[in-house]
Amino acid sequence: MSLVPPVSAEGPSRRAVRRGASPAVRRLVLALAAAALLVAIDTTGLEPNWIQVTHYQVAAPLPRPLRIVHLTDLHTARIGFREQRLLTLLAQERPDLIVITGDTPNNDGTLEDARPLLRQLHAPLGVWVVRGNWEVWQEGNATGDFYRSLGFHYLQNENAEVIPGFWIVGLDDPRAGAPDVYKAFRGVPQGVYTVTLVHAPIILDLLARKTNLVLAGHTHGGQVRLPWMKPLWLPPGCGSYVEGWYERGGTRMYGSRGIGTSVLPVRLLCRPELDIITLSP
Repeated sequence: MSLVPPVSAEGPSRRAVRRGASPAVRRLVLALAAAALLVAIDTTGLEPNWIQVTHYQVAAPLPRPLRIVHLTDLHTARIGFREQRLLTLLAQERPDLIVITGDTPNNDGTLEDARPLLRQLHAPLGVWVVRGNWEVWQEGNATGDFYRSLGFHYLQNENAEVIPGFWIVGLDDPRAGAPDVYKAFRGVPQGVYTVTLVHAPIILDLLARKTNLVLAGHTHGGQVRLPWMKPLWLPPGCGSYVEGWYERGGTRMYGSRGIGTSVLPVRLLCRPELDIITLSP
């Protein structure tokens, strides 16, 4: 007769875990699994498509109010649910003009992939565009030709009068391009109201006292945020700017969280943003 006890296939450690797992521990494990599932659903399916519309009013010495829709960081390759929602919101807002501050193409796509969405953007005073780092990297000098083929006003260190007393200045991307502040403002009359478009906000200090309002993107607002904490990561070219309003030397800047996502197709506690700036006398 053998005196060696039979060996269970589960092993002694696994049997101990099974015997020692209390109902409280099992409930905790299930709760953590459920929380992880909810976070995954939120970050990949809910928040990236849940566009927040923000309205701001800025005093400007103009003959009439102007409603500006600011789009940035679209990162689009097709018309999906988020793009359809964006078009619905734009139809409701009825802007006087639309401005786009760069990074329209998706990281692994091209500007041509964005054409189906862009050709549906219209406003009485036009669509005005500057390029971001992804246009520079993907399209280079062909960026302007693409945007002009859609009838957009493309500005690369240039300016233009929109209505009497109101000018738009467009700068090249500070991170990947070659912004030239002196060239961009050349010919702008004294005393007019100017809105400057630029992708990366780090250039604000160079624009202080040269323009009334700056509209920028690039930061995505951090894209993935944790409560009461600074963003876990920001791309180069952001400096100390994350989102919202800033001021330098009397020049105000609004940094938008943008519409799309970059690097990872997720958002957490950082909804995409469609910002509406109304310039009011």
